[in-house]
Amino acid sequence: MNPPLDPAPLLAADPQVLPPLLIDAREPLVMTPHALHDLRGEQVRELRYPAGAVVVVGGIPGAGKSTALRRLFGLAADAIEPAFGRSGTLLVDSQQSRKWWERRFGALPAPLNAIPYPLWRPIVHVTHYRRIRAALRNTRGPVIIHDCGTRGWVRRLIAFWAARAGRPLHLIMIDTPAEMALAGQVTRGRQVKPLSFRLHCRRWQRLIEEVDAGTKPRPAPTSVVVMDRTSISGLRAVSFTPGR
Repeated sequence: MNPPLDPAPLLAADPQVLPPLLIDAREPLVMTPHALHDLRGEQVRELRYPAGAVVVVGGIPGAGKSTALRRLFGLAADAIEPAFGRSGTLLVDSQQSRKWWERRFGALPAPLNAIPYPLWRPIVHVTHYRRIRAALRNTRGPVIIHDCGTRGWVRRLIAFWAARAGRPLHLIMIDTPAEMALAGQVTRGRQVKPLSFRLHCRRWQRLIEEVDAGTKPRPAPTSVVVMDRTSISGLRAVSFTPGR
């Protein structure tokens, strides 16, 4: 297991060197991420981002991304379109695209309605990425993107679209052990194929090794917050302040 980074201090000794993370002296657990912050094992009540921010919530399948999004933003488990959550935040989740296509395939006559998911998974991915692009281009408020974050080309694509839209890109990484993530897949009743899961875990481990070395995943977002099950469970809100 990789040793954690020293958490970024909540108060900087020299504001010219490191802007303080503390939003309000009366709220010591409220942070505004601006760099690479390792919060594994830490307690932070709220993360605050600019109003026009794009926040990608990443982690291997079963890490707890959907659970966190449902709790923090009111993400509906049965949604088939990107949906607005609390504070006018637009949530874009690949499962929305999958459920949208499931309904359409389910309405087809047999045997077409029994086509295995792996055969139509590519069109789910295309739909998901088109929805991300549309959200970043057409939405004025904050956008939350549910994505594993393990595919470099997807990270580059989202970064490119965010930059074109003039939006700051932020990343929340939920670092969960593989065995715990597998248990999470069983709980949700949707398991990833063993080979695919191993690939996700291998790529994720490389990303974690980078952040443990003090390097943001490439292309580098404005901020990276690394959390584990303890810290993400203690997080009570992700909010957005006026201004971009």
